[in-house]
Amino acid sequence: MLRFILCLICLLVSCLAVLKAPTYHLWLVAILVTEFPVFLAGVIIVLLLWGIKVERFNLPGTLSAIIALMLVLSTPARAWLLAGDIKNDFSAGSSPISLKQLFSGKGTREVSPDKLSYVSKGDHLKINFFSAVSAGERPCIIVIHGGSWKSGNNAQLPELNSVLASEGYHVAAVNYHLAPKYQSPVQVDDIRSAFEYLKKHSKELRIDTSRFVLLGRSAGAQIALVSAYTMHERGIKGVIDFYGPADMIWGYTRPASPLVMDSRKVMEDYLGATLEVKPKYYELSSPIYFITADSPPTLIIHGENDVLVDYEHSRRLQNKLQESSVKNYFLSLPWATHGFDYNINGPGGQLSTFVIKKFLKDVTR
Repeated sequence: MLRFILCLICLLVSCLAVLKAPTYHLWLVAILVTEFPVFLAGVIIVLLLWGIKVERFNLPGTLSAIIALMLVLSTPARAWLLAGDIKNDFSAGSSPISLKQLFSGKGTREVSPDKLSYVSKGDHLKINFFSAVSAGERPCIIVIHGGSWKSGNNAQLPELNSVLASEGYHVAAVNYHLAPKYQSPVQVDDIRSAFEYLKKHSKELRIDTSRFVLLGRSAGAQIALVSAYTMHERGIKGVIDFYGPADMIWGYTRPASPLVMDSRKVMEDYLGATLEVKPKYYELSSPIYFITADSPPTLIIHGENDVLVDYEHSRRLQNKLQESSVKNYFLSLPWATHGFDYNINGPGGQLSTFVIKKFLKDVTR
């Protein structure tokens, strides 16, 4: 009986590999299912082997476990198929995904950051600066963390920062003022202040000031996109958007499920009012309204099963970029949910890292 219950639980959980999570806690489980498939597949295989010695409920439990295993393995299978398309898009010699890395969970070399401080709005804010391992002046990637504009910090998801530093890029992971105490556009002003600090100290930090790229996740992606499209700095060569809200007006009218997140409250805390009261605030925080033919190249990365920031944001962003003839690439991950890159060695983590490397090489050369 216990085996049957465990097999049934695995079957229900594995459905998150193909369906959107209906609640906040199941969203967290969905990241485990889709980006740590080897772990869950191992659990299911143990249950299948256990069934050899169990008579009662053997067949129902076995069938449940087999279906669950197929669902879980569908994620790396789809990633492998998508990797072929990505390889063709970038005319790459190597595969964007490694099964060895997927199983071992290894593939990143840790780089320890230096702790720097910049001033914005009279406050000292922190930068975690990952120095490039290559000698001489190098491009700099400014990384802006997520957290619904009200939480998170520059220590978030450092693995990619280490990877990029190992590839020869400086990485400046910045903190910014958090909502609701500080509201937009303070956060964009923070990025401008960080940008000026890095330029001012470029000699000692070995930064090539003609080659900056902004990278943001979720709320940080909104800040990165608005910053890249409004700062009009020639040194900004590109912007990378991980599942960011690109159209705040549309996003307010299509909120996330209240069982997942009160997205309207999150936006109101960030902008200081509802859409009805201050519609201009929502327009001024929507990256798509600032795109012109001179906007920097943009890399968009989003999972189709995202339940926090609707996938439609990225589709609208790409449409506007294409209308304005701005160079862009959209990495769409059919199985992925919000925060899929928590595991840089998972299917989504590997593919996004590969595409980021190719994008950076192209825009900073």
